[in-house]
Amino acid sequence: MSVDSLIDAETVDHPKVWAIILAAFIGFLIGQILGALLQLVGASLTHYPGGLSALSNAASPPWWANALGLVGLWIGFGSAIYYAYNVGNLRSLPSQWRVQPSDVLYVALGVACQFIVDAAYIPFNVHHLNRPVNHLFGSVVGASFVLLIVMTTFLAPIMEEWLFRGVLFRALSEGGRHGASRASVVFAVVTSAALFALAHGEPLQFAGLFFFGIVLALLVWRTKRLIPSIVTHVSFNGVAVAAIISQRSGH
Repeated sequence: MSVDSLIDAETVDHPKVWAIILAAFIGFLIGQILGALLQLVGASLTHYPGGLSALSNAASPPWWANALGLVGLWIGFGSAIYYAYNVGNLRSLPSQWRVQPSDVLYVALGVACQFIVDAAYIPFNVHHLNRPVNHLFGSVVGASFVLLIVMTTFLAPIMEEWLFRGVLFRALSEGGRHGASRASVVFAVVTSAALFALAHGEPLQFAGLFFFGIVLALLVWRTKRLIPSIVTHVSFNGVAVAAIISQRSGH
């Protein structure tokens, strides 16, 4: 049974699904390698004690190490996105970047998702869920702290939504011979959400991120835009950052 496609399947070539998936995987690896290389340069320039090895094992890395790691990762993401749109036959959604006044409502959805995820973990008495956030911000203060807030709260959601929903979800849902079908959309929602959760490399957070990835993919499918999922993702991350700020202020 067919469903409404995000792009008219009759007017464009279908995305090269497996090539796009491979490009995303390679782009992710490239991003990890570039991030490590940039951190190596940073460690050399700052004469960081122990070099890259000590930096990788640090419980609270310096702000520049986390920032450079993110920059390298996003370059890898960008290469995969470029391939998908310029080689992989993936076409941009007609209204992909259109902003609507009602998009502000998705802030509430992101906040709600964060609280739902937190509440779901309570019965299991899971510890160290905040470890990735604490590892990222550590004891950073001042302008460096603000920079990391901007990178993790705003820039990271844009790059992640562009890759996982704007590229992978769409390629998986639209790459069939007859375009999007109900089965392909369900498969794309689940698979893109699983890849999104796996990419974070945090086993304890997999279930929560998987749930959130499903919500974000459904948003793109229903709205045919990336802005709603980006706004939702920004507010989701923003709650975690707000918790860090509150913790530091003693509240």
